[in-house]
Amino acid sequence: MMRILKRLLLALTLAFSLAPAVADPLPSWSDAPAKQAITDFVDAVTTEGSEDFVPVPERIAVFDNDGTLWVEQPMYTQLAFVLDRLKEMASEHPEWQEQQPYKAALEGDQEALGEAGMEGLMKLLMATHAGMTSAEFAGLAADWIGTARHPRFERPYTELVYQPMLELLEYLRANGFKTYIVSGGGIAFMRPWTEQVYGIPPEQVVGSQIELAYEVQDGKPVIVRQPEIAFIDDKAGKPVGIMRHIGRRPLLAFGNSDGDYQMLEWTTAGPGSRLGLLLHHDDGEREYAYDRESHFGRLDRGLDDAAEKGWQIVSMKRDWASVFPNAGPQAGQ
Repeated sequence: MMRILKRLLLALTLAFSLAPAVADPLPSWSDAPAKQAITDFVDAVTTEGSEDFVPVPERIAVFDNDGTLWVEQPMYTQLAFVLDRLKEMASEHPEWQEQQPYKAALEGDQEALGEAGMEGLMKLLMATHAGMTSAEFAGLAADWIGTARHPRFERPYTELVYQPMLELLEYLRANGFKTYIVSGGGIAFMRPWTEQVYGIPPEQVVGSQIELAYEVQDGKPVIVRQPEIAFIDDKAGKPVGIMRHIGRRPLLAFGNSDGDYQMLEWTTAGPGSRLGLLLHHDDGEREYAYDRESHFGRLDRGLDDAAEKGWQIVSMKRDWASVFPNAGPQAGQ
């Protein structure tokens, strides 16, 4: 009998040792409190019978884009796109030499551009891309994003997305979440490429907008971009944009700056289990180190209030084992 029991015990031991290990869904995240908070939250809201269980249709996660899903230094990517066009048109607009934010843009005054915020960016966008159809603009944006290179990393901007965030997006979707971008950037600039890069289709992108108008040109119906701001999806505008486009309060919100404060505040104020996260850029070797004094992506109030609000501060240096996808060398490595 003892011999049989020993054989049975040996067989069970071998079976467990040979069983395939469960793959880590977040391999680029260090084993630290931020990763644990994410997996604990997902387990809580997706486990049937749990007091925090949430049905699939209500599993909404929202993400800022600039500085949260991809690099936003030394300036917002869309601003780099606009500046290229602005310089091409400058000779036709001598008045821009004295008018802001055009003057700051042409002179490369990043402090003034940062202070102009998303409203300043939208003014530049209107000046350079109003009057064309939505299809023409989408083509310009897609062409630029496919060829432009980041000045420091010398790689396409679409390769400077954050690998840990790509993993998180996929992990959430695998657990029944619908993932949305809620960005201060222009909605029309992002929509042509977000599905290919993030797996987020254009109808799940919320952003700032200029006015549009329906016209018939040469017998064909088109949507034409107008020189007027329709909506700024930044700060207090983000919860408003979420309700206008999504119609549900998210369960999870992830940002990186004070421009995301109200989005996290509104998300985590809801009933049941909620999760708010802020990415802290504290890794100057692999990416950039900035927070309270930055012209782009300033994080000040969020750092002060995160603990009281119950938000997770995700340290790029501590919590991410890698930053960018493996497509070439990273600065500092």
